[in-house]
Amino acid sequence: MKSSIKQLRRREIIEAAYRVFLNHGLDGLSTARICKEAGMSPGIITYYFKGKDEVLFWMVRHANNVIMNEVVAQMSSANTRWERLTAIIRGNFPDHLFTRNTASAWVSFYASTTRNDQFAKLQSLFHRRLGTNLRSCVSNLLDKGELAEFVLGVGILIDGCWLRRGIANSAMTAEDAISLIGRHIENLLGPDRVRTLQKPHLPLSGPAAT
Repeated sequence: MKSSIKQLRRREIIEAAYRVFLNHGLDGLSTARICKEAGMSPGIITYYFKGKDEVLFWMVRHANNVIMNEVVAQMSSANTRWERLTAIIRGNFPDHLFTRNTASAWVSFYASTTRNDQFAKLQSLFHRRLGTNLRSCVSNLLDKGELAEFVLGVGILIDGCWLRRGIANSAMTAEDAISLIGRHIENLLGPDRVRTLQKPHLPLSGPAAT
């Protein structure tokens, strides 16, 4: 019972930190703000975590898993590799999360990876997971060099659309981002490969684990 209460409190603190992150970015994640958002007394964090840095680590994992859950939900109804590929892209731009505040928060995280090794490792993990999912869709159609270029290009476009959304005057919507990346993929693969991916008999595997 004590262990389950501890896990519940940890989750509440992590989720509170995530909400603060969305509103104030990484630099605005103070212990006082997190405790206030969680409805807990100041100093409680040190009882459940080693310190603020551990909270931030798990908060970033939670934030990425929110996106990953969107990807998994989109992929659950995919019957072809093309639908799977489309689901991966669409899942990275959930309409209710693709806001300026959320995008700005993620930009602050990306900036922090240059000075925080733990965050840099998390970013690498996120990119590897995206790469694994993308490769599962097209690996049989592209040679090694083409595959590496495909994964890199799609990843850069996803990051770039989030960066653009964070700009104060940006009018980019989730559908704009999905459409832009979809056209890039179609142009890169060409019509014959796209038709091959649209065939329903190709085997599918599950999404990369978190």
